[in-house]
Amino acid sequence: MTVANLQVTTLGEMVNIMKANQPEVDFTAREFRNAMGKFATGVVVISSCHEGQPHAMTANAFMSGSLEPAMVLVSVDNKAASHEKITLGECFGISILNEDQLQISNHFAGKRQEGFDPEFEYIDGFPVIKDASVQVVTKLQFAYPCGDHTLFVGLVTNLQQQEGVKPLIFHSGKYAHIAV
Repeated sequence: MTVANLQVTTLGEMVNIMKANQPEVDFTAREFRNAMGKFATGVVVISSCHEGQPHAMTANAFMSGSLEPAMVLVSVDNKAASHEKITLGECFGISILNEDQLQISNHFAGKRQEGFDPEFEYIDGFPVIKDASVQVVTKLQFAYPCGDHTLFVGLVTNLQQQEGVKPLIFHSGKYAHIAV
């Protein structure tokens, strides 16, 4: 069976096809996660705004999807609090963190420190992380189920970037630095 031969008409059908075609594997979800963690990534904060309040989560499942038009993709766990906020909104933001923003990454990954409150700034009225190396505002275009996650596709409507900053890197479950 090839993907080209699949005729999917609803997202529900897509999920059913994925479940029906799931192969037997001899590794656990944790082992798969650890293996995928060997791929070094940058760290982003995905932000959304619901009822006038900013919401955010740390992620590394992010990529550019298209150059023309400029589009990005993020993968969000279906159980994450931010999943519902992104689904309910028309936009989402991506802040690519720099190496000095480890505390912000931890904060939005659920490791909050008392007295620390990361600062947002607003671009086109949308919250992004202040001083991030790249700040992207998108208009939500599509949401695709992908197992226990959803792939959100956003059309980039604004982009701000800083030059000369090093990225925050995540590899094998730990933060890392790169030499440039």
